[in-house]
Amino acid sequence: MLNIRDLPTEVHARLRIRAAEAGRSMEAEARAILAEACLEDARAVPATELQKWVDRLYGSDKPEGVVDSLIEERRKEAQRE
Repeated sequence: MLNIRDLPTEVHARLRIRAAEAGRSMEAEARAILAEACLEDARAVPATELQKWVDRLYGSDKPEGVVDSLIEERRKEAQRE
């Protein structure tokens, strides 16, 4: 299971459009995008390009504390297990 928080409204809207154009649900479209991205040779992408991608995706609205909140969430899930 994967939850994506703080997805910019524009990205959400574009994902909905892409999914509709492909005749898929938003979840299926997100899976297809992730599969395509992860099957590419990630080692060929320099870290500077990844940072540029993050900058384009979020602009000045980059989320803060994401890693800490994910770790906290995972710890709570582990306690329930």
